[in-house]
Amino acid sequence: MATLVFGSIGTMLGGPLGGAIGSLVGRQFDTALFGSTGREGPRLKELALTTSTYGQVLPRHFGRMRTAGSVIWATDLVERSEVQGTGKGGPSVTTYGYSANFAVALASRPIRALGRIWADGQLLRGADGELKAAGTLRFHNGAGRQPPDPLIASAEGAERCPAYRGLAYVVFEDLDLSGFYNRIPSLTFEVIADDDFSLQDIVGDVIDEIDANVALAEVVGYTSESAPASDLQTFAQILPLEIDASGENLVVARDRRQTAAIALAEPAITTADDDFGARTGFTRHRAAPSDSPPAILRYYDVERDYQASLQRATGRSLAGEPGAIDLPAALGAATARTMIERAARRIDWTRDRISWRTCELDPRVAPGARVTLPGIAGHWRIQAWEWHDGGVELSLERALPPGATTPPALASDPGRGNPAPDLPAGETRLAAFELPFDPAAGSSDAVRTVAAVSGTEAGWTGAALYADQGDGALQPLGQSGRTRAIMGTALSRLPGADPLQLDRGTQLEIQLVDPAMQLASIDTRRLGEGGNLAFVGEEIVQFLLATSLGQGRWRLEGLLRGRGGTEAAVAAHGDGEAFVLPGTGLASLDAGLLGSSPSRRVLAQGRGDPDPVTSPVYLAGITLRPLSPVHARRAIAADGAWTFTWTRRARGGWSWTDGIDVPLVEQAERYLVTLGPLDAPLAAWTTEAPELRIEPAVLARYAHNADAMFQVRQQGTHALSLPLPLAPVS
Repeated sequence: MATLVFGSIGTMLGGPLGGAIGSLVGRQFDTALFGSTGREGPRLKELALTTSTYGQVLPRHFGRMRTAGSVIWATDLVERSEVQGTGKGGPSVTTYGYSANFAVALASRPIRALGRIWADGQLLRGADGELKAAGTLRFHNGAGRQPPDPLIASAEGAERCPAYRGLAYVVFEDLDLSGFYNRIPSLTFEVIADDDFSLQDIVGDVIDEIDANVALAEVVGYTSESAPASDLQTFAQILPLEIDASGENLVVARDRRQTAAIALAEPAITTADDDFGARTGFTRHRAAPSDSPPAILRYYDVERDYQASLQRATGRSLAGEPGAIDLPAALGAATARTMIERAARRIDWTRDRISWRTCELDPRVAPGARVTLPGIAGHWRIQAWEWHDGGVELSLERALPPGATTPPALASDPGRGNPAPDLPAGETRLAAFELPFDPAAGSSDAVRTVAAVSGTEAGWTGAALYADQGDGALQPLGQSGRTRAIMGTALSRLPGADPLQLDRGTQLEIQLVDPAMQLASIDTRRLGEGGNLAFVGEEIVQFLLATSLGQGRWRLEGLLRGRGGTEAAVAAHGDGEAFVLPGTGLASLDAGLLGSSPSRRVLAQGRGDPDPVTSPVYLAGITLRPLSPVHARRAIAADGAWTFTWTRRARGGWSWTDGIDVPLVEQAERYLVTLGPLDAPLAAWTTEAPELRIEPAVLARYAHNADAMFQVRQQGTHALSLPLPLAPVS
């Protein structure tokens, strides 16, 4: 007998001895097919993670697949530190950040392109090819002429740096690890090796003298990690493959290339005692059904980011565990459903078997050939043949009639997946401002400067913040964080209004930076508790009602104006002012680094910004500036003297429920009363009580300045309040 049995496929490899038909399969085929003694084929498994192990097999990828890769080079983590101080003798804060340089091998054959990259299950690189973290990615496709990577060459030296030709790999340079707990994340890569491929591409890379032109159009991707015999064994589970080694080349075919079935001659009779069909020359039997016929196909689903999935064939449920086929290939759900339906139907037809003996030597009669038999209906396919003294014995199985494996039109469902969102980075939006003093937030002597930072897309991942004190030099302020502030632009201009009353007549239209952002209406109780606080330019307002107009446009009504000591800005609005809801997404800024120059700016730059975005510091000085006094009164005595009185307010004392003076925040209570322009007053008085008497002689002295106005400002620890007009001279 001269055969090689490929039992897992159900096919024999071989040919007749002698030169009449061809040569016996040689050791070179056996070694090329099976490799070493280990013959374990590829297995379906959950997605692996990037590792670095000596001796690890680097796979060959075909089509489109997702792979973990293997780290082949890395440096120590790069540490960066930033010192941020108050600038006024306060304690400094040092923050640390880490980045990494490393290379990951993806395939031991060239690939065409690199797709998405997942890091710890989240997208590090989207379909647009942009990294979602700071750093540089270089892709080497494994071409025979690819040069060494410049980063590896500079670190290791040109004489010690291989070019890794024939090996596809990627290099990450200075990859920011702040989003991965300052460690190299677990990575998986989507590789695009070929637009389409066949079985010849898979096994032809290893065996030169092979003809395996079997189309795999329905298979999106495949990864080979073992010998060609394992690859053939894998695909034979869903494709009826025949392998013929009778000629000079090894032939693997799904259907023999023939226009019509070959008619075999009458069977040959033998007189040997141990031969089958001694009087007829053939035997026919039907193989016993499998205890667990294939009913499940497990595969990698391309619609679920290559996660392991399964499809079931229709049919009656049998006792015991159903048979399953593991196909470690990337498929669509509809393709997988069709494959398991075909496999389940084919198994019943191929149970019909015939052993046939012939003495004719026909080069066309080889494994995979379709033949007809005298006196027996139907077409039959040669599964294997063996050479004996009494003739050539053929093993035949029933060929499937047309339409036998055509599955019904059945629906397929890949199942519900939770793919990592692939969102564009979006552009950064920025508004910096000081916050009014809040007794619960810290010291009354500390400036509270914050930046509201947001992005136009949900995929925005934060921005780097910088301070410009007015001289053009940039000082780092740290990172904004990934939480987006709810902000936008005012589409209408706010008119002047009384800050002491609820303004029910004014409507303010705004455009949020992202239409997905939402605002909410509240009731008057929550309004009185400080709800729905918003910055509109230099004024702080509250709104009662928020009505969506679609596409991120909102109409705000029921306004309380001049909140937080910003009543001076009620009548000073312009067009296109910034709108900020000061809830989440606020980044604290170092006031010392910002300085106090009127031309100071805050800058921000994210991944989606071609240039930095800038913002002045709105409400400059409001944290430390006392509130202007209120309720100015004038009493005229019998002798003509004027007595001015007023009521003081205090920073942070926003709730004045009992009419009693709020606790003083400044080091001392002191007021400055001036007459005339603030920058060049005609006269000035200081007092430590909220009142001042102006004698008649003084009034007469300035009577010719009829338009001159008496004004009072509170002298705080750090600044003067805005003025309260008391009365004109005349």
